Amino acid sequence: MKTLLKISALLLALPISVLANFSLPASADSTAGIILSTKCQGGYNINIWQNYTSGELLYRGNNPNGNLSLGKGTKQATEGVRVYKFRNRNYEYWVWDGTLDNPQSGTLEVYKNNRILMRQACKKS
Repeated sequence: MKTLLKISALLLALPISVLANFSLPASADSTAGIILSTKCQGGYNINIWQNYTSGELLYRGNNPNGNLSLGKGTKQATEGVRVYKFRNRNYEYWVWDGTLDNPQSGTLEVYKNNRILMRQACKKS
């Protein structure tokens, strides 16, 4: 009886967990559109999204150390190149959309307390 109960619980939990994993990204895709996707040195992959209704900029990054998700970003044009800026406590993440020399490249910069910690070259994907 205990074995039957365990098997039943497992069979019920498995489809629920699979549905939860696949339904979450679909809902995120339906509320925001991707406006920039980059692959950077060091295994950093950055996606910038914009919410369709509010216009809010969202940062989604993953790297060998884990994932980072930020909101409330800003966009500025500097000498013809867009830069997206996001803040997380004492850290700022700047994603440059292209360079003056090459619009298909870019840069990821990470600052802590207004001091640069990291700069990685990126390519649009």
